[in-house]
Amino acid sequence: MVLPALYEPSHVDRLYEVDLQRAYEAGLADFQRPASQDKTRILAWLIDMQVDFVFPAPVGRLPVPNALDDARRTIEWLYRNTQRITHIAASLDTHTPFQIFYASWWKNPQGEHPAPFTTITAEAVRKGQWLPTTEPEWSLYYVEELERKGKRPLTIWPFHCMEGTTGRDLVPALSEAIMYHSGARMAQPTYLTKGMIAHTEYYSVLEPEVEYPNHPEGHANTAFEDMLATFDLIYVAGQARSHCVLESVNSVVRYYSGRPEILSKLRFLDDCTSSIPGFEESTEAQLKRFAAQGVKFVHSTDELG
Repeated sequence: MVLPALYEPSHVDRLYEVDLQRAYEAGLADFQRPASQDKTRILAWLIDMQVDFVFPAPVGRLPVPNALDDARRTIEWLYRNTQRITHIAASLDTHTPFQIFYASWWKNPQGEHPAPFTTITAEAVRKGQWLPTTEPEWSLYYVEELERKGKRPLTIWPFHCMEGTTGRDLVPALSEAIMYHSGARMAQPTYLTKGMIAHTEYYSVLEPEVEYPNHPEGHANTAFEDMLATFDLIYVAGQARSHCVLESVNSVVRYYSGRPEILSKLRFLDDCTSSIPGFEESTEAQLKRFAAQGVKFVHSTDELG
């Protein structure tokens, strides 16, 4: 499919108010058949393609290198394949000021809060080098549970994707493409909010790093994982390759570890996602393990299939 006149590549790196009506009507003008009639059902699963991750600083608060180019390729892939993509699911990392991975939760004995990108280990908490400002029992349990499960150690992140801020929004040009798809396919997108539970990190779209039983969403989203199996092909793109994309695919691979026919549906859009610097080697090693389990790695210019 030729890219629609609606799309302007130079606008991908701009913040602007999307004309939703115009985008929807442009899709309607290209309508061929509703997505509900697709014989081959294809899901586009877009992970955390938000302003804070995609736009360079100072606009993006936690930018991933090369994410703007990834976004441009993803958007153009969506437009070229609109008439075959059945459904779009987009996740939105969403936070509030006081969460366990923010400096606000921790201080040292001198009352100083940790700098962004500080690693807080269970040993440091046991020794009193870092003290939780609230819920000490849960806080120690949390960092110990991360280590017990072989998870990433707790990292203190800069404030990002904060509820009520532009940084939490999807890239405007992507929102435009999703609205276009809705008109062109009579399709309702799915938006998945993650990261709102103060007591745990939420790299994966599908599950917290440590389950938090006191919250109704503090466990794995098995409903979405089950829904994935209803599609014939599942394309994955987003940010960051080394964190939320990697862990989301990891959740699916573990959930369907005994069902290779489901894992063979996964298509990792290799040129539509980038790593946070310093995590490239471990990320690529994990992705090779996914490939060995049936996940296929493709490019945005490849034919669907």
